[in-house]
Amino acid sequence: MCATVSTSSYPAVAAPDTLRYSYFRSIDAAGNDWDLAAPAHDLFLQRPYLNIVESNPPEGMRFGYLVFYRQEEPVGVAVCQIKFFKGDDNINDLNVSAKEPCFFHGLAQWFKRWVAGKTAADILICGNMLLTGEHGYYFDYQKIGETPAAEILEKALNEVVEIMSNEGVKMPVILVKDIAPEHRVHGESLTGKGFVEFCIQPNMVLELPFPDFDAYLAAMSTKYRTRAKRAIKKMEGVEKREMSLVDIQRELPRIYALYKEVAKNAGFNMVDLNEYYLLALKRDFGHAFQMHGYYQGDTLLAFYTTICNGAEMEAHFIGYDKHLNHDLQLYLNCLYDMVRIGFQCGCKTIVFARTALEIKSSIGAVPHDLLCYVRHQNSFVNNFTGTILDYLKPVEEWVPRHPFKEEK
Repeated sequence: MCATVSTSSYPAVAAPDTLRYSYFRSIDAAGNDWDLAAPAHDLFLQRPYLNIVESNPPEGMRFGYLVFYRQEEPVGVAVCQIKFFKGDDNINDLNVSAKEPCFFHGLAQWFKRWVAGKTAADILICGNMLLTGEHGYYFDYQKIGETPAAEILEKALNEVVEIMSNEGVKMPVILVKDIAPEHRVHGESLTGKGFVEFCIQPNMVLELPFPDFDAYLAAMSTKYRTRAKRAIKKMEGVEKREMSLVDIQRELPRIYALYKEVAKNAGFNMVDLNEYYLLALKRDFGHAFQMHGYYQGDTLLAFYTTICNGAEMEAHFIGYDKHLNHDLQLYLNCLYDMVRIGFQCGCKTIVFARTALEIKSSIGAVPHDLLCYVRHQNSFVNNFTGTILDYLKPVEEWVPRHPFKEEK
């Protein structure tokens, strides 16, 4: 196999039945070749969305894009994000105290802080840190036949590391993010190349086999249906409305402040969202992207965002006033209202992503594990990667809830 490394595509010599790949520094440089290879069913791997992320990047993030070819035909794509990671900056629960102080808890926290403080590097990520799910790479398997896609992906990622190293950017760690267990064969190819498999919090997913929101509530047991109605009743006097582009632009400082209030309390946070990212989504995607706000008078109390991605809806970023959350049940109402939007959009599935697992399960979402794969380029250090990950992974103890009379 041979590779072309470029900022724009140009021919490479390759055996007729092998794959080659080109590396691009911007999604527009990947151009039409990306469009031909990207999956039509996934908005998050298409050029308009990737352009928004690239033009409104999270703090400290850079990008690269791989296009794979069989002969001269584009047959696959992969998103690369390069992010500086420092454990004690990105893991937010290092100073959280146990409810009941314990020597072993204190020892574990001290060691976790020590390990996190030693963990700092530029990471090459195959995937999208703004999303949860398989939005990192795609191959048209009808066109590549028996070619082992994960092996050519690993080879291409190695070459990206070499390119960046020659430019003075050291990336000792490669992360391949979010592979579904049914596609574990790809992960097995990666573990054969020294990658370590690990899981963090599961993706919370709600199936919508119901005709509408009322039927969804009716399918719940009395306990959870009563809880839903009680939460909805707490919003009396609060105005709910879909926010236009003008509304979002006017409220941008408040929106960003509410987002940061929620984000800073997440156990693990590798992305500091660009302030203008959500505005750009509304500008470019129109009704496919929705932001709804909760208002008391002229004050925005909370917002939630959704993106329709075919039959799937992404429950995207959210923000709310934590001081009012208990009295008004802001977060729980955001979840229920996102379910309403799912029905209105005709979606079959809502992806609620990671975090807040128990409350999401209380509205019917169920956990879906996603596998990640990481490798340190230093083989000696890589021997300890699994152990280090065990200490760095955030732990969220939760009890799965089962709100429906019969699980669907």
